[in-house]
Amino acid sequence: MSERIQALHALRAFEVASRYGSFTRAAQELALTQGAVSHHIKTLESLFGCDLFERRGPKLRLTEHGRLLAQELKVGFKIIENACALLRQDRYGLRLKAPSTLTVRWLLRALDGFKKAENSCSVQLSSVWMDIDTVDFYSEPYDCAILLANGRFPADVESFKLFDEWLIPVCHPDYLADDAPELSALAQCDFLHPSTDRRDWRRWLARMDALDISIDQGQVFDTLDQGISAAQQGLGISVVDLVLASADVAAGRLVMPFKHAVATGDGYYMTWLKASPKDRQMHKLRDFLLAQVPPLASKEINYLYG
Repeated sequence: MSERIQALHALRAFEVASRYGSFTRAAQELALTQGAVSHHIKTLESLFGCDLFERRGPKLRLTEHGRLLAQELKVGFKIIENACALLRQDRYGLRLKAPSTLTVRWLLRALDGFKKAENSCSVQLSSVWMDIDTVDFYSEPYDCAILLANGRFPADVESFKLFDEWLIPVCHPDYLADDAPELSALAQCDFLHPSTDRRDWRRWLARMDALDISIDQGQVFDTLDQGISAAQQGLGISVVDLVLASADVAAGRLVMPFKHAVATGDGYYMTWLKASPKDRQMHKLRDFLLAQVPPLASKEINYLYG
């Protein structure tokens, strides 16, 4: 039994070291010395009869055997962690990760409704800025996440699309003199870019066959929410997600001068591990959120696929 416990300690040390690519970082997380972590790795390599890491100076790289072992251990230790967490915390509550703009523009309001309707399942929301939406359920403290993605997730992740991303230009009601301007009028506008690489405007203009309109000028922001706020203040014209701007459009704070919404092929997906012990709660939250997505059908808007 003592040997089995020691082997478990060694496997844990290896899993953490493989995640960080560093014995030093692993030692810090496990409250061990670097020498102890190194000893654990050597014990496993002796036990399995193969190298788990390639050692090139200060850098560590997993061997093929090490990669396979790390992949399985990542799943195994997460299952153990989930089992223990059920006894330490709210067994029915969900820890949710979501991008900041989605949180501000839609999710907070939706979760407030969920709280009032479903008192047997609480949701602890973490709003996080992410240039590219990602989550690692094995190293981050979340049960589920809502991500803007293309729908291709790892085999061990359950996913369900809440709504598609449709891009459309918006501005303050008084920004443009003409209520139905020609596309060429954009060349005279101040562009507001909700991402540093200006990808959203580029996607929309490409679908409109208008890449000859320069988007090099204009204010660049880190988030869609900042672009929406700048447009509300009359500082220019931004391209936004139709769902996330729908409340501002309905309230008259924004208008859509060009009635073409372009699908990017991405969407907002609710995701969680298939092995999660809170699967029932996930489905409750998913079903409620689906009912909170505003309908997009509008005779005024022409929906174009990319």
